[in-house]
Amino acid sequence: MNRLLIFVLCLFWALGGQAQSTDWPTFVKDSLDAYVERALQGWPIPGIAIGVVKGQELILAKGYGVLEAGKPEKVDANTLFMIGSNTKAFTGTLLAMLAEEGKCQLDDRVDAWLPEFDMKDDWVEQQVTLSDLVCHRLGMETFQGDFTYWTSNLSQREVLAHFGRFTPKYDFRTQWGYCNAGFLIAGLCMEPISGQTWDALIEERLFQPLGMDRSIALSANLSKATNAAKPHTLVEGQLQHLPIPMIDNLAPAGSISSSINDMSHWVMAHLNGGRYQDKQVIPEGAIQATRTPLSIIGRSQHPFNNSHYNLYGMGWVLEDYEGREIVSHTGGVNGFVTSVTLVPEEELGIIVLTNTDQNGFFEALKWEILDAYLGLPYRDYNGVFLQGTIENEANMADWRAKIRDTISMKLPTDAPLSAFAGRYQNDAYGDLSFVNKGDYLEGHFAHHSMTAKLEPLGGERFLCSFSDPTFGMRTVWFEVQDGQVQSFTLRVASFVEFTTYEFVKLE
Repeated sequence: MNRLLIFVLCLFWALGGQAQSTDWPTFVKDSLDAYVERALQGWPIPGIAIGVVKGQELILAKGYGVLEAGKPEKVDANTLFMIGSNTKAFTGTLLAMLAEEGKCQLDDRVDAWLPEFDMKDDWVEQQVTLSDLVCHRLGMETFQGDFTYWTSNLSQREVLAHFGRFTPKYDFRTQWGYCNAGFLIAGLCMEPISGQTWDALIEERLFQPLGMDRSIALSANLSKATNAAKPHTLVEGQLQHLPIPMIDNLAPAGSISSSINDMSHWVMAHLNGGRYQDKQVIPEGAIQATRTPLSIIGRSQHPFNNSHYNLYGMGWVLEDYEGREIVSHTGGVNGFVTSVTLVPEEELGIIVLTNTDQNGFFEALKWEILDAYLGLPYRDYNGVFLQGTIENEANMADWRAKIRDTISMKLPTDAPLSAFAGRYQNDAYGDLSFVNKGDYLEGHFAHHSMTAKLEPLGGERFLCSFSDPTFGMRTVWFEVQDGQVQSFTLRVASFVEFTTYEFVKLE
């Protein structure tokens, strides 16, 4: 792979003046560029944008690399990236603002605002509150249902209907399970609460008063924007372009696109009790509500320094770190991973945006900058994260080679390939069908335009690869009894969903 040339655009924003670099930690002042340059030689990342807020100043805003691999346009502080689940803090904040204004209460029942809200257990359905929706305590397993929704042709209302068909893995409010659909449902509740759609509220109540003039609420509008990073992923170790993911059916969970300059205004407001440029944009009570722990994720396991708890508020992860409170989130959608980190006691904010979904550098860089500002030793997180990724990719390459060898052996299946063809159904998802292509099966989905290629591994097992590479490559299996195919079990990449789906054969 050709190495990308590094392009650095430094902007120092400080209310009409420049921040003094002498106030920066040595790592940020003297070593940051070399650190990023070295990382770009190891990770296949086309472009990175970095922002550091201190107090009410954006003291560091840099772009590295390019908008799209193989093209010359450079990343800068105004380049738009999809921020993925960093959208959730916007949704949680909006909900808290509506509650502060007395338009709703955070403990209101969801079905009071959204009568069509449905869950498998009627008692649970009647207990779910607005705050439950935005803190991941509905009882769902992490990402449960996301295969059904993610880049599908379902509308928001159809996602709501499908959500009610899933049986949560856990009892209500007993386990933290990351639930994108919960944030969608919160966004749907906002319309009867406020009289405006979620995206209209985002624009009017947050983007406009915060001066986030380039930010975009819906993924459908990103293709019209200028200076927008393009999404990339890795397919069998090679960088590949992706189309912009259409995820507006889950918009309140992850559809926002923004830049370093725009996101710095958001960060400044959260570090200043909701005030931006002497205007109270977000009520201070709403800021505090989003940081109130509502769910227990678990114990923190930092590789080097002291951290103990890991909690969740309303769109923010809350943890302790070397005696400070960290308020943060990450975001991942097809082709992008990002991080936003607040250290309120230090009036510090760190933003990292990247345009490939296969890198750990966006988190490594965040920790390195954070440690530098806290006066902690240099750890080379990038080296640690990269080594783990290299080892994992080597293991995956070995697995792919072995499974390709198995396919080439043309081992017999438990029934003729034609017997696997036909229509299958899952109660929550709907239909899929398989067509016999001679030496493999081709899968077609009711709610996705992508296809799946199933290559026999012998017996009941097949290798499943998707035309959309973000859904991964997985071994899948059928149930065959007395030569009759009964059902099919689907698995997709953990980036999309961990839960398996059983489809019963209909014909």
